[in-house]
Amino acid sequence: MPATLRCGDRTYALGARTLVMGIVNVTPDSFSDGGRFLAGDAAVAHALRLLGDGADVLDLGGESTRPGALEVAPAEELARVLPVVERLVARGVRRLSIDTRRASVAEACLAAGASWVNDVSALHDDPEMARVASRADAVVLMHRREMQAGEPGDDVRYRDVLGEVHGFLAERVAAAVAAGIAKERILVDPGLGFGKSVEDNLRLLNNAARLRGIAPVLLGPSRKRFLGALTGVEQADERDAATHAAVALAAQAGADVVRVHDVKGAVAVLKVLEAARRVGS
Repeated sequence: MPATLRCGDRTYALGARTLVMGIVNVTPDSFSDGGRFLAGDAAVAHALRLLGDGADVLDLGGESTRPGALEVAPAEELARVLPVVERLVARGVRRLSIDTRRASVAEACLAAGASWVNDVSALHDDPEMARVASRADAVVLMHRREMQAGEPGDDVRYRDVLGEVHGFLAERVAAAVAAGIAKERILVDPGLGFGKSVEDNLRLLNNAARLRGIAPVLLGPSRKRFLGALTGVEQADERDAATHAAVALAAQAGADVVRVHDVKGAVAVLKVLEAARRVGS
């Protein structure tokens, strides 16, 4: 386990506190805020607002990963995110992660000043991604279960979800290292909401510490459908209270980074937890 993680001009000590990654969706169709920040001005303003709210890292994405989302051409994805990266870097912001599975998008954004690559395919979808991602300060590898035909997301079955996710991520980390990515620059994400049942998501949320034996752990519970199923809240952008509870569980379970839409709320939750830990029993 590395002692620190670098992101642009910042270096973070792992284990000192749970870091907060703020989500900036530069897309028309993301499940929670699609279209709100598609225009460059809106995306830049939102990113700066998240930094002001306490985000440690910003995660910029130009392709929705929600179930049923249409695939975006790499040129279109790049046209969405690259101007935002360039404008933020021009303002001195270097704490930028690119949420993409395309090497061409990652390469252009890293060249423009972004620092991390967050790949939901765990380097699987683009054979050039490992080469490109080796230049990043950090690379996030996520687990996702591809649904079979006629298999609803909530009906996915695992014999042992913890064991299967652990095994997959361990294999992808080994493949990344073999491809030239430094082990100390890798994080793993169990992929909450990606081909998992409500119970699977809760089990993964409660057991982040088991994955830390592979690499530092990023958890992304923000506004996910399983939180809606638990609370009865249908509107994704009304699930922040449930997200805050999940953030607390993630931090207590040992997550190194949480990825959220509502940065201000997550930071407040984590400050209370950190204060309680300092005081002890």
